[in-house]
Amino acid sequence: MKAHDGMYIGGTWRPAEGRDVIEVVNPADERVIATVPAGTAEDVDAAVRAARAALPGWSATAPAERAARLAALRDVLAAREEEIAETVTAELGSPLAFSRTVHAGVPIAVAGSYADLATTYAFEEKVGNSTVYQEPVGVVGAITPWNYPLHQIVAKAAPALAAGCTVVLKPAEDTPLTARLFAGAVDEAGLPAGVFNLVTGLGPVAGQALAEHPDVDLVSFTGSTAVGRRIGAIAGAAVKKVALELGGKSANIILPSADLARAVNVGVANVMSNSGQTCSAWTRMLVHRAQYEEAVALAATAAAKYGERIGPVVNAKQRARVRGYIEKGVAEGARLVAGGPESPRGRGYFVSPTVLADVTPEMTVAQEEIFGPVLSILRYDDEEDALRIANGTVYGLAGAVWAGDEAEAVAFARRMDTGQVDINGGRFNPLAPFGGYKQSGVGRELGAHGLTEYLQTKSLQF
Repeated sequence: MKAHDGMYIGGTWRPAEGRDVIEVVNPADERVIATVPAGTAEDVDAAVRAARAALPGWSATAPAERAARLAALRDVLAAREEEIAETVTAELGSPLAFSRTVHAGVPIAVAGSYADLATTYAFEEKVGNSTVYQEPVGVVGAITPWNYPLHQIVAKAAPALAAGCTVVLKPAEDTPLTARLFAGAVDEAGLPAGVFNLVTGLGPVAGQALAEHPDVDLVSFTGSTAVGRRIGAIAGAAVKKVALELGGKSANIILPSADLARAVNVGVANVMSNSGQTCSAWTRMLVHRAQYEEAVALAATAAAKYGERIGPVVNAKQRARVRGYIEKGVAEGARLVAGGPESPRGRGYFVSPTVLADVTPEMTVAQEEIFGPVLSILRYDDEEDALRIANGTVYGLAGAVWAGDEAEAVAFARRMDTGQVDINGGRFNPLAPFGGYKQSGVGRELGAHGLTEYLQTKSLQF
């Protein structure tokens, strides 16, 4: 076990104010692998003051110079790609191959995209007799989750830095080692002192202190809808901006004209990816009544292949939560066709890849976010019924539509109350805006839309 000391504040690693530590546990074998400081309100205050002091210089830095610094950060991350993958695997339990391609590869690409955008974004434009400026919002408090630890950091820090903001990061307590690695990369890339600051700690202590701090101008949070509501209330009381990426219960609609086998297999893979710990996962599969039993059989066969291929969930509490949902689904009338609540291994926080059939829209497993490798399959009678079911939750983050004709799929997708829809297995695009409708959040991440979140508008009339 390695004991990590200090917080990254003002361009240096400095001792934490308190003595408490957070134990970092490897979910695959339940061993404590490291400790990090549990930050206090005093640590947060020091980090915010450092960010505030660095703001005038960084916000006045030319976009081309900010782009160069971000490009240097991307290059450092790329040089440490294997270290990133190994770190994520150790503290999240993700299989190493997945950590390399997704947990390391995607955020490196996103960092590069903001190095490019900083040089092409229109920070100034003429509108009639006015000049309109896009200016940095100020100090950003970024609170990130554990499920994609580096991606979530980069998706907030990179656009904020490109915009000319300074950042204080409070990462999830389950995955702080990846955050420390990112802070080290910031230091190596030569970003000015105080532009990026890191405080590890617990949400109710460090997270709340960051959200409440009067010198934080914007709070960017990714996590549960319940915590998002709390952060929104705190920010609202101070009339400060928020960017909230919250829960999801995304629908995967397979229309009768679709290639059923491909749609089902890709849909199962989507749910099992990252052990189901993906807010945008297509956890509700909607299949026409005439094709339903065939789809269930295909899904059960596909899920069984993931038994030894997926990693654990993040901790014991999450494992208990996922198992509880499986049990509740069966108790409410769902048919268990793959997996189940029993532990597939003796040690580690593993959950069996699970498929529940005969799920109806009002069931708990069709309405609430499970955040584990659990797929619910629902019947529909016609397209209007499928649309009603797809839109029938409080969430609207992502989704998918499959059809033999692309235009048919697009027409259906345009009627869905959700922020992002994949058509016939469309590929992930790091430049496309990501975010949700309804209780899935406020604002967007990634690409130019993600950069806009960290800007405020000023107009001068002549």
